Amino acid sequence: MRAYRMTGWGEPSRATTVPVPAPGPGEVLVRVAGCGLCRSDLTMRRMPQVVGEKLGWRMPFTLGHETAGRVAALGAGVEGLTLGEAVALVSPASCGTCRFCLRGQDSMCPHGLTGRGYGRDGGLADYVLVDGPRAVLPLGDLDPREAGPLTDAGATAYHAVRRALPRITAGGTVVVIGVGGLGAFAVQFLRVLSGARVTAVDPVAVRRDYARSLGADPLSDISGFAGAADVVLDFVGTDETIAAGIAAVRPGGAFGLIGSAGGRLTAPWFGTLPRDGEVFTFQGSSIADAQEVIALAGAGLIRNEVTTFGFDSAGDAYAQLAAGTLTGRAVIVLE
Repeated sequence: MRAYRMTGWGEPSRATTVPVPAPGPGEVLVRVAGCGLCRSDLTMRRMPQVVGEKLGWRMPFTLGHETAGRVAALGAGVEGLTLGEAVALVSPASCGTCRFCLRGQDSMCPHGLTGRGYGRDGGLADYVLVDGPRAVLPLGDLDPREAGPLTDAGATAYHAVRRALPRITAGGTVVVIGVGGLGAFAVQFLRVLSGARVTAVDPVAVRRDYARSLGADPLSDISGFAGAADVVLDFVGTDETIAAGIAAVRPGGAFGLIGSAGGRLTAPWFGTLPRDGEVFTFQGSSIADAQEVIALAGAGLIRNEVTTFGFDSAGDAYAQLAAGTLTGRAVIVLE
């Protein structure tokens, strides 16, 4: 079968062929319809071997952690799924048995550093093997060719918005920095779940236009919000966006860092951090987050903006992702 893989440490990812996996007891084989691309895929290309091995990653592996498709085969003992059923796959890995998973906090699972598409074979292939039905989410009438981003870009943004909701006052203001794949989802969740005024900050004009179509007030920079925003959600994560974002938060508000551009928080606590406020950071989401995002999409309450590419154009799709020229999410269609 076709697969787009990391083949070695420090080497570029590339298309190749590998055998179709067979599901063992408790496993599910999914025929991939579409797989979303993520900026973390680009980071993996530069991953030093010592870091990857410390995370438990094994080379080579197939990329792709935003996957949707149709159930192709069921291993012994698997129940509750139907052959041909349209499904999406939970993006982050989790064990299901640790104290975090048992509390529904599977995004904190210590076993989540390695998963499908990051250290193990992911969904950027004709078929992907899933280690159990717990990670398989029915899609109903949603198109599996385009639904993959709901499980990562959508679910991660949803996790951020849910975390911030208690800090948003009636009629307050929320600033979203970076209106790419995740930020655009965050704008929509804020519009659905809160009564806040949403301001979307992005230097790229086409993204500002898209944010306006989603109901946000678009700006090219965050100046003018000093100490005025209930919540700032930073989906970029540079030194500059972190500093400007924290400075924009009112007393009692919150700053959430979701972007992974490598910035640092260097501000002294006194006089800089929001007084009686909150600063939080995370990567990933829970199974419940993904389920609720799929439900919102199925109800027509949010849009899942994607640009589709064929498998043979995966390299071009990654190039456009790296250049920052896309709105929404890039999806490789395999069906």
